[in-house]
Formats: sequence, structure tokens, C-alpha cells
Amino acid sequence: MKKIHIVTDSTADLIEEHLGQYDIHVVPLTIQIEGKTYQDGVDLQPASFLDLMREAKELPKSSQPAAGVFKELYDRLGADGSEIISIHMTGGMSGTVKSAEAAAQMSDSSVTVIDSMYISHALTFQVVEAAKMAKEGRTVEQIVERLSVMRKNTTLFVVVDMLDNLVKGGRIGKGKAMIGSLLNIKPIAILQDGVYTPVAKARSHKQVVSHLFKSFKEETAGKIIKAIGISHANGLSMAEPLKRMIEESGWNDVKLSFTTPIISTHTGEGAIGFMYYTD
Repeated sequence: MKKIHIVTDSTADLIEEHLGQYDIHVVPLTIQIEGKTYQDGVDLQPASFLDLMREAKELPKSSQPAAGVFKELYDRLGADGSEIISIHMTGGMSGTVKSAEAAAQMSDSSVTVIDSMYISHALTFQVVEAAKMAKEGRTVEQIVERLSVMRKNTTLFVVVDMLDNLVKGGRIGKGKAMIGSLLNIKPIAILQDGVYTPVAKARSHKQVVSHLFKSFKEETAGKIIKAIGISHANGLSMAEPLKRMIEESGWNDVKLSFTTPIISTHTGEGAIGFMYYTD
């Protein structure tokens, strides 16, 4: 039976309920640590990854799925004439979208590849919405248009607790990191158009939570909140108080999850991501 299949990658914070309820297919990224290669979410789980990263001499390296992996899936899903929408993490952090686009060109199936421009729950928002709409019988064009609107109405904050991985990844210099560590600075950034943009600095977890909650209240005032998600890499000292403040303000459905190893590699241990979208 022809239908619309939804494909995404392992950086989406999907739960078993999503996978069981909707037609969502997840393609894992891979990560290399100390000469060993793991599949994200398959043979490497978030908490155990942090233990490995802590002990590793060098920063783990992540790799997007090969185009051939996507092509094989697209060919299988589209063999009966079904259409495919493939939604992925921002191209600013990974070549996953490019790999999916290359596979779509090679496949005889009808594939629409979308750069979500986001990661984690903000990617999941789009994946789940697309899956819901596909289940309701909407067209590919209608789904693509809806996701475009969602991206414009999504906000994603990233807070880094320790600067080590930013130095190892070449994102900041050792001098800045040393000063930042001495001053206990927690950089707060937003992910906008697939690019990290610093917006504030905090000196404590309490200041981080206060800034994020204030920004959330100001930005969502007078709007309909559709979904909220918090992801963390052993960052519960910020994630839990923030979740509690949001719930006390009247929103009870805050998704809290341990972020994927792919994201933890970029942010380092202790980081959190805070994201939401409105109508």
C-alpha cells in the first residue's frame, strides 16, 4: 500500500512511543572512540558514551551515514511507489543532509530531503509532526510547508558547562577557554539557521536557568506553545530546575532526555539544550 514514510537520523530524541505509533525510520550516525567505531543509539548509549569520552585521550569523531545506507532504505521504502520525506539534523553540524541528498538523487524512489536546521527535540518536533500528518493522509507538499513554518517558530538554546570539547574541536582557543574556566563562565548560545550564535554568558547554573526561563516567558507571551524539550549530557543540575520552573508556570508536558553521543561530542559533559516552538 502506497504511503508517505518518514526517515530521520539518530540525533532526533525519539522515544519508543513515537516509533511504535508512527511510520518513522531512524538511520544511525557513527562515532569513533579510541580506534573503535560505534553506531549511535544501537551499540552506544548516551550515559556509557560519556564514560568513554571522559577516558579518551582525543575527542571522539562522528560520521554521517554513507549515502549507500540511505539509498538502500529509500529503495526499499519506495519500492511500492510510496513517497519518502527524510528529515535530518542541521547541515551546519553534520554532512548527514548532504549524504541523504546524494542518496535521493541515486534512488528511483520519490524522496524529499529536509534540513531541519536543528538538533535533538527541535528535530523531533518536525519528525513527529510530519509523521502525524502523513498518518492523516496529508500530501508531501502540505507536510513540507508545515515544517517550514515550524522552523521559523522554533527556538533552541545550547549551554556548555565545560569548555574542553570546544577547545579540542577547534571552536574556541585555549586562552579563551582558560579564562572562561577561571571565571566559571557558561556560554549561552542559540542555534539559528543552523549556526551557533552566542547570546549571553552566565557565571552559575542558577544564572543559566534564570536567563533561559526569562527568555522563554518573553518569547512565548501571547503565543500558543506547541512543544517544549530539554536535553542534557549529565546536565541535570540545570535541566531539572528549568523543567520545574516551566511546569510551575503552567506547562506540564516538558520532554526531558539524555542527549545523543553525537551532540555530546560537540558540547561536552554537563551541557544542556532547551528548545520549544509556538504557533
